[in-house]
Amino acid sequence: MKDLLQKYEAKEPEIIFNWKDPETDAEGWTVINSLRGGAAGGGTRMRKGLDMNEVLSLAKTMEVKFTVSGPAIGGAKSGINFDPKDPRKKGVLERWYQAVSPLLKSYYGTGGDLNVDEIHEVIPITEESGVWHPQEGVFTGHFKPTEADKINRIGQLRQGVIKVIENPNFSPSVKRKYTIADMITGFGVAQAVKHYYDIYGGTVVGKKAVIQGFGNVGAAAAFYLAQMGAKVVGIIDITGGLIREEGFTFEEITDLFLAKTGNTLVADQVIPFDEINEKIWGMQTEIFAPCAASRLITRQQIDQMIDSGLEVISCGANVPFADKEIFFGPIMEHTDKRVSLIPDFISNCGMARVFAYFMEARVQMTDEAIFNDTSNTIRKAIQNVYNQNNSKTDISETAFEIALSQLI
Repeated sequence: MKDLLQKYEAKEPEIIFNWKDPETDAEGWTVINSLRGGAAGGGTRMRKGLDMNEVLSLAKTMEVKFTVSGPAIGGAKSGINFDPKDPRKKGVLERWYQAVSPLLKSYYGTGGDLNVDEIHEVIPITEESGVWHPQEGVFTGHFKPTEADKINRIGQLRQGVIKVIENPNFSPSVKRKYTIADMITGFGVAQAVKHYYDIYGGTVVGKKAVIQGFGNVGAAAAFYLAQMGAKVVGIIDITGGLIREEGFTFEEITDLFLAKTGNTLVADQVIPFDEINEKIWGMQTEIFAPCAASRLITRQQIDQMIDSGLEVISCGANVPFADKEIFFGPIMEHTDKRVSLIPDFISNCGMARVFAYFMEARVQMTDEAIFNDTSNTIRKAIQNVYNQNNSKTDISETAFEIALSQLI
């Protein structure tokens, strides 16, 4: 696996598109790792201090993710080095998408990512640049549909991603109008835990869980885990967190989801960050869902959790460990050898899978069909790992081996 990984990481990307904004100091990159299957896909992010190497590592990560989620295309990513709180953000995005529109029409598909919203920014701004849909390039380059079929499938994709969830089993509130895009990634993180216990033995019911991050992904993962019967005992967020050793009820987790503002946990007795960061890693817990930013978790934190009975980690964040390597650094490897570690490209593939699902010819547009498709995709990936290695350790190593053997 390590030889495959080294070869994959060392391979130069096929295309690097570099842009400098004429009106601000913004700089952007689209990195296309490969045009496998005639196209490449990956979202657009914006943050101050971003560089080309970050975009490159994310493009390679996307390519691995597509081996699970489909379609069988190359990985790509766009990133803009600019402060997303700057009032000039909209103009920067308009000029960026205008510059990158030939790629988006031909062979590259994009979406939202960190600080760039799919529904309110990517879709309307790419439309203004003459792109039918931000995934148009994947249709053109990979699926090569007729014009009429392309229109139908783009319509299906457009409708599906912003579809309001009507089934109360999949939404914390049918009054609040949560969309598929709001909930699907966290749903996948929770489903990965359920399928892990189904396949490797045991049950999620009654298991104690700690959630890191309480944005869309972490809050949704907590909601679905509690719905399955897991006991969320701790939540740690950038501003602080909550601990309840006997576990929060499903109703309490639902209320916390509905009370959050943006990506921030809101509750009456939030424990300050420094205090909860001292306590939470030593709590007795079997399930850990890291759903905050990348590269945060230290070896010491992981060892404390393992010593306290940790069984499985389901990654909501991309590369949650504080390793400098693109994929499989020493902290991740150490963790994989000691505990069941479901890698990000399986557990957080929900949104990529939703895109793939809606790109197919005429699919069912019900909540059940969409969520079950993501669940089944994750189950199949975990089952494939188990078929090759039925040990509860080295799950990530085996998963990478399966993925990379398709790419090299």
